[in-house]
Amino acid sequence: MRAYLAFIRDNAPFLAVGALLFFLSSFGQTFLIAIFAGEIRAEFALSNGDWGLLYMGATAASATVMIFAGALTDRFRVRTLGVAVLGLLAIACLGMALNQSVLGLVLIVFCLRLFGQGMTSHTAATAMARWFSATRGRALAIATVGFVLAEAALPLFSAWIKTILPWRHVWVGFGCFILLMMPLIWHLLRYERTPQSVAKTDSTPGMDGRHWTRAEAIRYPLFLTILPAMTLFPMFATTFFFHQVHFAEIKGWSHIALVAVFPLGTFTLMASTFLFGWAIDRFGASRLLLIYLLPYSVAFVIHAYAPTITWAALGVILMGLAGGGQATLPVTTWSTYFGTAHIGAIKAVSTAVMVFGSAIGPGLSGWLIDVGVGLERQLLIYAVTFVLASGAMIVPLRRANARLTDRGDSPVQAGGGPGKITGT
Repeated sequence: MRAYLAFIRDNAPFLAVGALLFFLSSFGQTFLIAIFAGEIRAEFALSNGDWGLLYMGATAASATVMIFAGALTDRFRVRTLGVAVLGLLAIACLGMALNQSVLGLVLIVFCLRLFGQGMTSHTAATAMARWFSATRGRALAIATVGFVLAEAALPLFSAWIKTILPWRHVWVGFGCFILLMMPLIWHLLRYERTPQSVAKTDSTPGMDGRHWTRAEAIRYPLFLTILPAMTLFPMFATTFFFHQVHFAEIKGWSHIALVAVFPLGTFTLMASTFLFGWAIDRFGASRLLLIYLLPYSVAFVIHAYAPTITWAALGVILMGLAGGGQATLPVTTWSTYFGTAHIGAIKAVSTAVMVFGSAIGPGLSGWLIDVGVGLERQLLIYAVTFVLASGAMIVPLRRANARLTDRGDSPVQAGGGPGKITGT
């Protein structure tokens, strides 16, 4: 704990920016947008199917754009790109408040997903990977707390505040809050260097002691093996929470009783994020990649057979345990094996695929339910896929580790401290 506190003190401006960006990404995340699903459907006369299809299409489109937009993090400073992305996210929030048409709703959801879930979280994670080397896992863990706090607080706050204010007014408040945070990020990063200058001095090479381009990375077997494993997590996690009402119904539980155990997963996720952050710096990403999905597999088996809410609570806790790995491992993995010079472009592909997975998961699951494949049976199938995905990584990781050289990583990040960085 003392080491963590010293680390936070020495790197406070950069960690604060990462945490703040992760927090603000929540305004484009499903867990917050879903709070307003009832009002949106009523306002635009959409059925559950219509809303689901619209949401899936807009999310899939945003994932496609992410492949290209994500590479911008390799060219522009977070101070510039982050503020610009937040400005567009704020406009999207205000657009949600003012929009009067279904076509406009499609565009707004697309923008919320692209600039919120996509670019804001992508910029935060890429910044942590580039600014930190040997302490990358610790930095990601601390920054991800911003997202965990948002996930814990914003849905409850939004559900409460919309009982007092019209739902459109709440979105005006979201947009204004983002606008207020933009000058803070600009101020905190006044000493930040450009990605190009960091690449020339503090960059960390990957396999064979060099930096891999995006084209090289996505053709390498390791990337193609790890990407499905990382995609399954958001795909089926979103599926579970999207169908939570149906899940409660088939179990014979009240929905509110099920929702009441979700904070247990949130608190576990926060602790797990710090645990994985420490473990990544201590043991490396490759060992953790092979096991981090296994708690999720066990959780889904428990959910499938859970006779009581108590068992469901245990499943949610295990989901939170695995979530710490999902929060910290992806960007660390790409940085470790492919270097940091092109990390933005490489991670953009993985982020896009994960966003796309989160889009098709609920729709696919809903279709399976309609054709007679029950959700409990699906959960067992999902549990098996996590085990298979973990096993598929063993050989590619072993071969990739053999190509890693001793890079002498040091805990120096972003020039070692605010006072040592010169703006460019």
